[in-house]
Amino acid sequence: MGRKVHPVGFRLKINRDWDARWFATGEQYVQLLQQDFVIRREVKKLGAKAGVSRIEIERQPNQLTVIIHTARPGILIGQKGAAVKEIRSMLETLYGVTKDNGRKVKVEVAEVDKADTDALLIAENIGGQLERRIGHSRAMKRAVSQAMRLGAQGIRIEVSGRLAGADMARREMMSDGRIPRNTLRASIDFARAEALTTFGRIGIKVWVYKGEIYGNEQRKQETQKKSDVYVTP
Repeated sequence: MGRKVHPVGFRLKINRDWDARWFATGEQYVQLLQQDFVIRREVKKLGAKAGVSRIEIERQPNQLTVIIHTARPGILIGQKGAAVKEIRSMLETLYGVTKDNGRKVKVEVAEVDKADTDALLIAENIGGQLERRIGHSRAMKRAVSQAMRLGAQGIRIEVSGRLAGADMARREMMSDGRIPRNTLRASIDFARAEALTTFGRIGIKVWVYKGEIYGNEQRKQETQKKSDVYVTP
């Protein structure tokens, strides 16, 4: 079963919460969902050099809260908060904030402690190396060794496509440690990325096993994350 189900969706409300926390029905649900897609795309675009890993969206009546997890918060915040103010103004335009309707936008920036153990950042880093014509085996080997050195208990990387410009597409895998994909209490970070090379599109999948999480440990981690958040004025 673990081979067929998305590792993050498989563990929702067990050791991981949703990245979008709001409720709507009917046509309003469609509109808010599309707005979430636009928010994530634009934030990733504005924070392209900041290593944005995860974007959480919370909605309350007349308030939109966006929590951005980044490996380089200094770049995302900018000098005297200039960069994050640009993100906030973009979100206010999307959310339709005016002086009369009372709507508010809140932007929070949280730092990713170990960027080399974050699945999305690893996948995007490998994709960038492939686009710069670095060998896929070398890029995968470096990512695996770096993640294990920084405390990951297991990592698995798969790349597929016309690797090294081969005429026929193939898939290659590299792993270290263990990835218990069927264990629900296992904290497994999963991400996909794509590299646009001259030979075609190469897909990258990354699984990172960070250990087992129980109820009390999860609550401690959530409390710690909330205390390490920068809130825009």
